[in-house]
Amino acid sequence: MTTPSPGAALAWREDVLPGFEQAPLGAATLVRALARPARPRGVVLHVHGYNDYFFQEHLAEHLVSQGYAFYAVDLRRAGRSLRQDDVPHLMHDVDEPGEDIALAAEAVAHLEPTVPLALHAHSTGGLTALLRLHRHGPGHVQALVLDSPFLGAPSSWRMRLGARSLPVIARTRPLSIVSSGPSWYATHLHAQNGGRWQFDTAWKRPDGLPVRAAWLAAVLKAQRQVAAGLQLAIPVLVARAAEGGHDSPDNPRLDSQDTVVDVDAISRLAPQLGADVSLLVVPDGVHDLTLSAPAPRDMYLGGVTGWLAHALPSRGGDDA
Repeated sequence: MTTPSPGAALAWREDVLPGFEQAPLGAATLVRALARPARPRGVVLHVHGYNDYFFQEHLAEHLVSQGYAFYAVDLRRAGRSLRQDDVPHLMHDVDEPGEDIALAAEAVAHLEPTVPLALHAHSTGGLTALLRLHRHGPGHVQALVLDSPFLGAPSSWRMRLGARSLPVIARTRPLSIVSSGPSWYATHLHAQNGGRWQFDTAWKRPDGLPVRAAWLAAVLKAQRQVAAGLQLAIPVLVARAAEGGHDSPDNPRLDSQDTVVDVDAISRLAPQLGADVSLLVVPDGVHDLTLSAPAPRDMYLGGVTGWLAHALPSRGGDDA
């Protein structure tokens, strides 16, 4: 597939979300909000996680209301970028989706050349963004917001068994399923199950997305690199829910805990991501903090824009 240069005209068309448009970008898809500030103070590029895609319209609305232009990228083999024969979210190294993040950042920087760029990356997207910036440098990115980055998973027998046998399986049978089951977190979020959010259940599946050996090996390799320390040269905001819990239909706090990643690992590893790292802990937050109940969601969104106002360089004295 031919990769467009940052100066190439993108073929924008109507998006699946009202008020947005999309354009193919290599193996990925770039999305942007049609509403935008008259004179943006900055631009934010959102990166989704595993079993996920961009559908958080309210995130874009909040950022636009605070003076930021908004873009999102659906990475290769995910959401809008999913092709008929794709294995959803498959990767052999985080550099694969990392290339999509870099290409999206380059395209956005070309489209918004006068304002600073921040990444807003969730879960596995946060892990991917960290390693991309560490291995290849920040490039156009001047600040990084991590929404519940996947720096560690709650311990389970499936993960322990996978870690022991994984190197051989990933090398010889990369598509082997090493873990599967429903996502009670995603199930609980969806409006048809009493949740607050509408999303395409073919792109974010309540029945869960099987974990393949190649994907898990790539994630564990990236997590080991993060644990060794990264020292990014840009300011980083690391946000997490205050509590973790079990992803089970019997958990009465599915709406007020992170049931996907290890929140303690996030706090433990955050200080070694760079020289300028801030931590935001959100009481009653869920895994995607933007999808939390109203009070924790407002706390998170306000925390993000408040941090961005200080972390991003000024565009030269212009008001937002």
